[in-house]
Amino acid sequence: MMNFNRPLILASNSPRRQELLRNAGFEFKVKTKEVDESYPEDTPPEEVAKYLAAKKGDAYGNDLKDEVVITADTIVKLNDQILGKPENYEDARRMLESLSSKEHEVITGVCIKSRDKQIVFDDTTQVYFKKLSEEEIDYYITNYRPYDKAGAYGIQEWIGMVGIEKIEGSFFTVVGLPVNKVYEALLTF
Repeated sequence: MMNFNRPLILASNSPRRQELLRNAGFEFKVKTKEVDESYPEDTPPEEVAKYLAAKKGDAYGNDLKDEVVITADTIVKLNDQILGKPENYEDARRMLESLSSKEHEVITGVCIKSRDKQIVFDDTTQVYFKKLSEEEIDYYITNYRPYDKAGAYGIQEWIGMVGIEKIEGSFFTVVGLPVNKVYEALLTF
């Protein structure tokens, strides 16, 4: 394991983020708080992920002693519109239909925060979906229930394997944590 000289907290219930950070060699504890994920309406879509990651980090401000906390938020942006987590089956279907045969951006914002320092950054990856059939969309939603995923899909799941033609950028950003940037930021933190 990487020997990071301070206790590390990952503020995320996402098993995907936990696995990525663990696979990068870091020891950490998972500690989460409920944070309202609203943002000002006039926030440019490309700034939302950073805004929310920082907002999540701010929730830990007074609790930190020697620890460093990592918070993150991932959004899917299609034509300047943000696709959040689907509310139900119909919402997931609508999102996947809108992504079918189109290019979109996945932006993951990250906040690394200690008692006296904070770094906020993001990473963007272009994702290209093939034309998805109704059967493929129905199969995916029924079997993978992507209700906890921005844009109603997980790139590491079946739909990513059969539906994504290519990406430009980091696969890990789409999964939910740009591990290379987090690693570099922690080394210099």
